[in-house]
Amino acid sequence: MKNILIKNAALKDSDSLNEILISDGKIKEIAKKINFNKTDNIETIDAQGNLVAPPLVDPHVHLDAVLVSGKLKRQNNSGTLLEAIDIWGEWKSTLTDDILMNNAREVIKWYAANGVLRVRTHADCTDPTLRTVKCLLALKEEVKELIDIQVVAFPQDAVFTNKINRDLLEEAVKMGVDVIGGAPHIEYTREDGVKEVELIYDLAEKYDRLIDIHIDETGDPHSRFVEVMAKESINREFFDRATASHTTAMHNYNNDYAFKLIGNLAKAKINMITNPFDNTVLQNRTDGYPRKRGCTRVDELLEKGVNVSIGHDSIMDPWYSMGKGNMLSAAYLLMHTAQLNGYEQVNTLFDMITTNSAKTMHLSDYGIKPGNSADLIILDAENPFEAIRLQAECLYVIRKGKVISQTVPAKRTVSFYDGKTYDVDFKL
Repeated sequence: MKNILIKNAALKDSDSLNEILISDGKIKEIAKKINFNKTDNIETIDAQGNLVAPPLVDPHVHLDAVLVSGKLKRQNNSGTLLEAIDIWGEWKSTLTDDILMNNAREVIKWYAANGVLRVRTHADCTDPTLRTVKCLLALKEEVKELIDIQVVAFPQDAVFTNKINRDLLEEAVKMGVDVIGGAPHIEYTREDGVKEVELIYDLAEKYDRLIDIHIDETGDPHSRFVEVMAKESINREFFDRATASHTTAMHNYNNDYAFKLIGNLAKAKINMITNPFDNTVLQNRTDGYPRKRGCTRVDELLEKGVNVSIGHDSIMDPWYSMGKGNMLSAAYLLMHTAQLNGYEQVNTLFDMITTNSAKTMHLSDYGIKPGNSADLIILDAENPFEAIRLQAECLYVIRKGKVISQTVPAKRTVSFYDGKTYDVDFKL
C-alpha cells in the first residue's frame, strides 16, 4: 500500500495549513512540516488550502427503500407520512432481494462520491420474511471495505399493531443488527406506545444493543413518547447509547413543557437526530396557514448541551422523492428551517454531519488524529462555513489510506461586458 502525504491541508481547528502523513492505512503524523525519507513510496496530494475533514456521516437512512420512487404503482400525491407508509406496505409485496440490494448498492456509490463513509440504516422488520433485515446485514458485510454500516431493526408498522411484530423485532435482533428501533407514535394507543418504548429498552439491555427510535414523528403536540425515553435512559442508566430520531412533535409543544423535556433529555444524555429533508415536507401538513417548519427544536437542544446530528432519512422513496446522499445539502436546508444561520451555528452544522453523528453512532475509530484509520475527505472549500455555503464537492475521498473517489468540480466561464472571459467558482 502506498503512503500518502497530504500537503497544504486546512483543518477545522487549526489556524495554519498542515501536512498529514498516511501509512499502512492509518494516519501516522500531522504537522506543519513532515520530514520523510525520499526513497519512501509516497504519493503526494496537494489540498491547496482546502478543508481536510473526517468523513461525513449519515446516522439515519432507509436503504431498504431507496430509489423506488418512480417505480411505484402509485405515487404519494398527498405528500404525507401516512400515505407514504401505506404505499410502502403495498410495495413490500413486490420487493425482491435483487431490487433491494441493487438499489442500496447504487446509493452506497453516491455516498462514497459525497464523502459519506459512515451510515446507519433502518431495516423494516414487520415483514414476516425479514427480507430487509437479511439483505441489509448482507450489504453491511459486502461493502465494509468501502463504507461502515450499522443496521437498525425498525418495526415500521409499530410493535403492538400486529401480534407477530414483537417476535419479528426480537428475531431481527438475534440476526445480528447493531441497533434496536421503534415507532411508538404509530401504535393504536398511548398505552401501547409506552409499552413499545419499554420493550425496546428491555431488548437493548438483554442483547447489549444501541437504541434508535423513530419517535413523535408527527405534528401532534400530544405525542410525547420521547419523555418516556428520557425516563427509561435515566432510570436504567442507559444514557448516550439511546437516540431519538425525528421528534417533530416537539416543534408544537407548549414552551413550558418543552423547557422541562429538553432538560430531562440533557440529563438522560440522549442523542437526537433531525431529518430536514423529510421533516420539512411531511410534517404539519394539516396546519393551513401559518404553517410551521416541522423540524424539532434544534437550537434549544444544542443550547442545553444535547448531542444533535443530521440524517438524510430518505433518498427517492415514498416519503421523499428527491435526494442524492449529500449531507452538506441536508445541513444547508436545516440552516434555513431551524434558523441556524449565525456564523458559529453554521460551523456547528458541520459538526452535526461529522463529529456529532459519530458520537450518536458510538464510533471510536473516527477523526483526524494519529493512530486512527486514514478515512478522510478533501472538500472544495477552505473551511466548514464555506463547505456548507457552497455545498462543496469532495475533491478526494480516502478510505483506509486509499483514494476511492475523486471529483473534478465544474468549470464555469463568463464572457464579461469588458470583452474578457472570467472563471467563476463562487469563492471569495
